[in-house]
Amino acid sequence: MGGVQFTLALAMTPPDRVLPLARAAEAAGWDSVCFPDSVFYPEQVSGEYPFTPDGKRFWADDSPFVDPFVGMPAVGAATERIGLYTNVMKTPLREPLLVAKSIGSIAAMFPGRVGLGVGLSWIPEEFAWLGQEMKTRGKRLDEQIEIIRLATGGGYVEFHGAHYDFDRLRMEPPAPAEHPIPIYVGGHSDAGIRRAARLGDGWIGAQASAEEITGHIARIRAALDAEGRAGEPFEIKATPIVPPTMDAMAGLADAGLTDVITVPWFFSGGDPNDPQHQLDSVAWFAETVILPLRDREIAP
Repeated sequence: MGGVQFTLALAMTPPDRVLPLARAAEAAGWDSVCFPDSVFYPEQVSGEYPFTPDGKRFWADDSPFVDPFVGMPAVGAATERIGLYTNVMKTPLREPLLVAKSIGSIAAMFPGRVGLGVGLSWIPEEFAWLGQEMKTRGKRLDEQIEIIRLATGGGYVEFHGAHYDFDRLRMEPPAPAEHPIPIYVGGHSDAGIRRAARLGDGWIGAQASAEEITGHIARIRAALDAEGRAGEPFEIKATPIVPPTMDAMAGLADAGLTDVITVPWFFSGGDPNDPQHQLDSVAWFAETVILPLRDREIAP
């Protein structure tokens, strides 16, 4: 569709609610669902969460995070059209060829529905206990993005970088040639914005106010211009902390946001942990925001 799109974030969602919520989102007219990534919780964390004022995680240590590469194909099989992407996969915790194998297989099974959001983990313990180096995470992510594109693109490929090196290989099945996997790069830092502009098909931001999102969009546009990519298709996704109204979302769309990521049961009244309330809020948000905004976009 033209105009802004809407993604239901299946963050901290109990496993038995993932498929009902995804089906409800598709029936109501949402565009996509997205899955965050959390491998495990260290009881003690030596790093600071970069998206809260106090540097602390805002979720409980028993919050469920379904593995994105399990949740995405499950939702794909249970639905017909809704998009599927990660928000974001902590790619530097993993070997890039294995990431390419998983996301390429999902893309081959559900053509044109799959995207990959990538980003950096902020938790030193994740790197240490998964056998990966934290200090090189940014440079490794740069190479990983290239490798994932190559490996899922079909045919024999090779890569010789500072951190990853392999001779000619091919991965089957590749992503469909007519539907390559878009890669969205996360991060609010200057380095993250530059990486998205240099290597990404889009950018994913965390929760932010309308003013903050507008500022991020200006930085992204400047970075795209510096890379000679001004005017190219480029998605800008974020989780806005704004009133859940059509006017608020329209203002963000006018500013350049292309995808609103949200969890409607947290601001629609009622118990946010109640399964029926969650389902009802998915329909409520579509009826009060998504569908009226689409009608306004197509009005003469």
